[in-house]
Amino acid sequence: MSLSRVFLSYAAALIVLAGAAFPAAAIETSAREAILVDVATGAVLLNKNADERMPPASMSKIMTVYMVFSRLRDGRLSMDDELLVSEKAWLKGGSKMFVEVDKEVRVEDLLRGVIIQSGNDACIVLAEGLSGSEEAFAREMNEAAQELGLTGSNFANSTGWPDPQHWMTARDLAILAQHLIEEFPEHYHLYSEMEFTWHGIRQTNRNPLLYRNVGADGLKTGHTEEAGYGLTASAVQGDRRLILVVTGLDSVRARAEESERLLAWGFREFENYKLLTAGETISEAAVWLGAEETVPLTAEQDIVVTLPRSSRGDMKVTLAYDAPVAAPIKAGETIAKLVVTAPEAEPVIVPLIAAEDVEKLGALGQVAAAAKYLIFGQP
Repeated sequence: MSLSRVFLSYAAALIVLAGAAFPAAAIETSAREAILVDVATGAVLLNKNADERMPPASMSKIMTVYMVFSRLRDGRLSMDDELLVSEKAWLKGGSKMFVEVDKEVRVEDLLRGVIIQSGNDACIVLAEGLSGSEEAFAREMNEAAQELGLTGSNFANSTGWPDPQHWMTARDLAILAQHLIEEFPEHYHLYSEMEFTWHGIRQTNRNPLLYRNVGADGLKTGHTEEAGYGLTASAVQGDRRLILVVTGLDSVRARAEESERLLAWGFREFENYKLLTAGETISEAAVWLGAEETVPLTAEQDIVVTLPRSSRGDMKVTLAYDAPVAAPIKAGETIAKLVVTAPEAEPVIVPLIAAEDVEKLGALGQVAAAAKYLIFGQP
């Protein structure tokens, strides 16, 4: 099947840009740093200073929770394990779960204290219980951050308490949020719980988007004088999930309203479209000196792309490869690329692989092929 026939069958409008980045000026925001990501494709819909180091405040507690979830997954910890509250944890200021010194608290309750109540005391209890000290826990956080590819992050504590050696980027927060959501679906529901009562004190979830009709189901707010008001949030509408990070806003109200506005914009202005299914033949590439004259081209994964709704009609798709492709060719070998372009987006390049093996012709076959080329000008 020819490339043109394949794309005509998709009506040429059903395409978006996987991993694309869209112009920062597409929408203005009062946030100091911001990033909006479509989880399915990795498309960055909004980027404002997303790679600048900044104090994440309590948003870095997402990493603390990630560490605890990892221990639960590995079987080194259970929700019913009880951890001792130290004097350091009990005395810690800022947001509190209000644990009592020298008492033992279940891990599940401590997690709710961190996620719902943003308890600094609960963070320290978990850090000390898992690693012996908060300092050792921070070192483990940094090791995990490297494994996750959080290149713009460094952790000095488990709480996000201001420290010159504690920083993240908005992009890293978005990456971390996606890992937590996708790796721990059995625990992620804790982020959507609206309230938690401990020691007779009822506290509500501080994520403002949970109280608004935007499909939000987590994650974490943050605030210090230096950081301003920030939020790392995720929301689902239909089959799309967006992750938003905003920081540096000047009030609780601004954080709520700006976050809601940016998420609504992302869902309204963009759409995801499935272009092709993994294993489906996209086109065929000419082969030189092969037992077959052509080799089918396919993609290893489904091709789903994100595009501004206003641009999808102007999308263009081209196939590129060095023709003809010399035999022998192994199935799975990358031999071509699909280039998708559209207004207001950077090009996306999708590698294409050979769907079948193609053996090289024997000596007599090569002579015949060479003669054919000399006579007819084609391989």
